[in-house]
Amino acid sequence: MATRQTVIDYITNNYAAEPVYTFKKFPDYATFKTPQGKWFGLLMNVPQSKLGLPGTAEIDVIDLKVDPELAGILRQKPGYLPAYHMNKEHWLTVLLNEQTDDATLKQLIDDSYNTVN
Repeated sequence: MATRQTVIDYITNNYAAEPVYTFKKFPDYATFKTPQGKWFGLLMNVPQSKLGLPGTAEIDVIDLKVDPELAGILRQKPGYLPAYHMNKEHWLTVLLNEQTDDATLKQLIDDSYNTVN
């Protein structure tokens, strides 16, 4: 199961990109940037209701840059939503829970990094 920590570990180990906590109002939100300073991931904890999901508990998610066609396909599956806080055509929100396939998540992280790099 994908978790906040497994995402941080994967990105740190594969891209040497440490999480940057840029939002004072949201101290748990972390950005991941390429060496050129471009964002390729935004890790957040968001109330489920803000994502259109039932409930008010906070859930860990990551926004990743994706090909718009792929985003449309993935949004048809559980665990993938229109981007929260980012451009909904080019970014995708991935829930970090039991619905998330680790292999797909890692591929999406890789693709996001390569797209913006």
